[in-house]
Amino acid sequence: MEKAIKKYFPVFVLPTLIAFTIGFIAPFLLGIYLSFCKFTTVTDGTFVGLKNYVKILDDPTFLHSMWYTALFTVASVLLINVLAFAVALLLTKGIKGTNIFRTVFFMPNLIGGIVLGYIWQLLLNGILAKFERTLTYSSVYGFWGLVILMCWQQVGYMMIIYISGIQNIPGELIEAAKIDGASPRQILKSVTIPMVMPSITICTFLTLTNGFKLFDQNLALTNGAPSKMSELLALNIYNTFYGRTGYEGVGQAKAVVFFIIVGVIAVLQNKLTRSKEVQQ
Repeated sequence: MEKAIKKYFPVFVLPTLIAFTIGFIAPFLLGIYLSFCKFTTVTDGTFVGLKNYVKILDDPTFLHSMWYTALFTVASVLLINVLAFAVALLLTKGIKGTNIFRTVFFMPNLIGGIVLGYIWQLLLNGILAKFERTLTYSSVYGFWGLVILMCWQQVGYMMIIYISGIQNIPGELIEAAKIDGASPRQILKSVTIPMVMPSITICTFLTLTNGFKLFDQNLALTNGAPSKMSELLALNIYNTFYGRTGYEGVGQAKAVVFFIIVGVIAVLQNKLTRSKEVQQ
């Protein structure tokens, strides 16, 4: 079997590799090249060096959206993971109707981002109307509206991952801790959390990258209003590329910078959390 796999390995890999090259690698490399060009289509690019990247530094909307996105990501990552972990703990206690609760919590993740954005826009604007406010009244309202939306959508998905991690903890460890007189808080701190670090690594990575690249919910909920003050990085890049004539190259340069930022942060987070994992 191993000899057959090695012999026919290229036959099965080649179609996928070709599709991956055409659909991802080639556009990615072309995008990096175009970030150094002034263009309106991919066939009329004129090389301009680092001018597009220099313009990024002179764009206050990009710098604001970068810090706005960083704050949003920190808030959403902390809240989503804390809430998902807490719900997972509750649903692994053997309470009645656990499967129903798991299904209910997971269902929001099945709804598309644009649809969620418009649904929560109606809900939150309805509540804020009592105070003569809307989500677009201030970037603060848009910020917490996005955080609430993301928590509602992603807590259920992360909960499933945490439940899997908690259920894989050997029962002998919990029993040994109880025999040694450990309190529930001590068991949580010294046994449960260290043993579910692989799940924490996965959930942190997913929520971190989702927070930075969030686009459709931001577009539907506030569309950057007021005055682009609630504009996340992905939406800022989109508006630069498609909303400002002659700035396609700048938008592409922003996308490259965006990729580097997210890639570096994701790698650092992955290494940090993996270093805290314990061998079972």
